[in-house]
Amino acid sequence: MRLVKLYDTTLRDGTQAEDISFSVEDKIRIVEKLDELGIHYIEGGWPGSNPKDMQFFKKIRHIPLRNAKIVAFGSTARTGTPPENDRNIKALLYSHASAVTVVGKSWDLHVRDALRISLEENLETIHNTLKFLKSNIPEVFYDAEHFFDGYKANPEYALKTLRSAVDAGIDCLVLCDTNGGTIPFEIKKIIKEVQKNIKTPLGIHTHNDSEMAVANSIIAVQSGVEQVQGTINGYGERCGNANLCSVIPNLKLKLNMDCISDEQMRKLREVSRFVNELANLRPNKHQAFVGDSAFAHKGGIHVSAVKRNPETYEHIRPELVGNKQRILISDLSGKSNIVAKAAEFNIDLRDNNPITLEILQNMKELESQGYQFEGAEASFEVLIKKALGTKKKYFDLIGFRVIDEKGKEDSPPQSEATIMVKVGGKIEHTAAVGNGPVNALDNALRKALEKFYPELKDMELIDYKVRVLSTGEGTGARVRVLIESGDKEDKWGTVGVSHNIIEASWQALVDSIDYKLLKKNKSGD
Repeated sequence: MRLVKLYDTTLRDGTQAEDISFSVEDKIRIVEKLDELGIHYIEGGWPGSNPKDMQFFKKIRHIPLRNAKIVAFGSTARTGTPPENDRNIKALLYSHASAVTVVGKSWDLHVRDALRISLEENLETIHNTLKFLKSNIPEVFYDAEHFFDGYKANPEYALKTLRSAVDAGIDCLVLCDTNGGTIPFEIKKIIKEVQKNIKTPLGIHTHNDSEMAVANSIIAVQSGVEQVQGTINGYGERCGNANLCSVIPNLKLKLNMDCISDEQMRKLREVSRFVNELANLRPNKHQAFVGDSAFAHKGGIHVSAVKRNPETYEHIRPELVGNKQRILISDLSGKSNIVAKAAEFNIDLRDNNPITLEILQNMKELESQGYQFEGAEASFEVLIKKALGTKKKYFDLIGFRVIDEKGKEDSPPQSEATIMVKVGGKIEHTAAVGNGPVNALDNALRKALEKFYPELKDMELIDYKVRVLSTGEGTGARVRVLIESGDKEDKWGTVGVSHNIIEASWQALVDSIDYKLLKKNKSGD
């Protein structure tokens, strides 16, 4: 089994993506997660470019790592400046990183138009920079920027830039598809040509502008490349970099390459979510391998088949990458969906049980009205228990009133909700304010119920979405409200539908509270 070294550049190239910025503490926490995942090299940033990256390198040198080496990134020295006198090169040395990666130009267009120097001067700069660094740092990698475009435009010169780097004694020569416009058959062909001329170990660094970054990385490894660069979740400039969350399982499971252990790969989804969280970005549910929908089954025929044998509609076992199989409930569902979903809730249903058909018909009728249970599985569990007659009635609504009041033109509106509920034989009448009518209603409802059910105090409303379901009716259109709630243990979704947004919100809020209280009963508290 051939070893492929994984090189993560989430903390440098990944942060060049729109809307992504990590603090120094964020970067350190991500390093620790990537180290647990078994990544071999972690590029921490460009120490010569900004104070934050310098601070990161000062702190990270005191953090013990088990698997990874920290890499500092920089560019070749300025033309005409000896490397030992170049400020950015000095910063690489001062970073005390275990390895450095230096980027240089391999496309003659960039040498002429971006650097505005002669082709020969560029070759000398590459060689001198790398030779100096190699004499001071144990491992030096060279990123041949725009190599594939450069090779296609002027193969003779592109290869000369590689030889300049190789003659300096570097440890790995990384071929970069910087503009992301190369496709797999070109990658394979050009790498084979490079291997005829270069014996130094090769790496690959691809961007995703043609939606080919992962495929190009895989074909490069098949062609003999030993180091693969990429980012977690594919973050990166423009359309992103090669997504390591797809590259890793493809290498290990499809190509039988050694990169991380089986145990480490089971952490892949966890690491993906962790980086999403620190980037303050919602996870892509349709992301391959680690997304919520990667192993989700909706059609009745699919569900029936995967319950018999998961291989019928799953290319790998989801547990291998820390994911899990999910059965979705929708108007495309059959009885097998209902039975499988009930089993997830530890509810024993059978295909031949009349209640199963009743639940299916009820669910399809509700979805025709605009309900959606794919993102509201807590509401579906409540629906099943109502049909089975096992759902406890925790409270009865006597009535509520919501008031939105705006005084002056430049003052924000004020929202207040008053509610009256009955729990057992006791009536509770209370009011609360909020940052809007739904928030006020949520606050009032929980305030009324917390004295009876104190476990509601650790529950919070995490997300709230409204979607207009019908067109042409203007403000009288039917709306669907999806609410995500959570506590210290987990999160759950609920749904409500009505022409009245407050009523739709009320339905979702009630299901959310019911589910929270059902959770307590299930745990036996």
